[in-house]
Amino acid sequence: MCLILFAHGAHADYPLVIAANRDEYYQRPTAKAAFWQDHPHILAGRDLECMGTWLGVTRRGRFAALTNFRDPGERKTDAPSRGQLVSGFLVAEREPREYLEEVATLAPRYNGFSLLAGDIDGVFYFSSRTGSVQPVPPGIHGLSNHLLDTPWPKVAQGKQRLQAALTLEPSAEALLQLLHDREPAAQSELPDTGIGVEMERVLSSALIVSPQYGTRASTAVLFGRDGDVDFSERTILRGGGIGATVSLRFSVNRA
Repeated sequence: MCLILFAHGAHADYPLVIAANRDEYYQRPTAKAAFWQDHPHILAGRDLECMGTWLGVTRRGRFAALTNFRDPGERKTDAPSRGQLVSGFLVAEREPREYLEEVATLAPRYNGFSLLAGDIDGVFYFSSRTGSVQPVPPGIHGLSNHLLDTPWPKVAQGKQRLQAALTLEPSAEALLQLLHDREPAAQSELPDTGIGVEMERVLSSALIVSPQYGTRASTAVLFGRDGDVDFSERTILRGGGIGATVSLRFSVNRA
């Protein structure tokens, strides 16, 4: 997952809105979003290589999502899959802050990451780079392959587009559309994360297309104040074509 845009406490009818793109190598096997057979309360896509996920929600109205922290100079070749950190929260019944504080003790084993976890009552954030668990204040936020709200072009532009979408009646389709921007950032705006200017440019657009790596799925989730959750995941094909969309709606069970 390389771009997560979310609005927490910023809309009267939808206290939590999420729009996110998952970027991954095309060769990595993946299952489309569905309620998991082994954990029927979890709705998410699934990485079939390590059986974790990048973003998911539960029937109790909880969510978690993760992005990698881009730092090729510190990459561990024997690190466990970071997707297990997302599924671990979704499986568990633990409070978000408590769970992330435990993750903080395990973070040195993993390659760099940022992890969001919470529900409509509160969202918490942990970065392996900072080492601290933080409550996310109400508002519109963005996370890519750096820290929360680092103003990379696609984060800054994505937050503006999410703000505009919230001024209208929010919909899953509108959220998915704002994730499909393929325009790369100007060279003067590119970050320097150690991968070279050309790759920085390729990875600077919201929707990434390259021969071996790119955006694999776009996800939109709207948590309604009435207890309903609208979840849509759109497959992005190799080469950037638009594939099928899975759309599911359910009511939160807080019992």
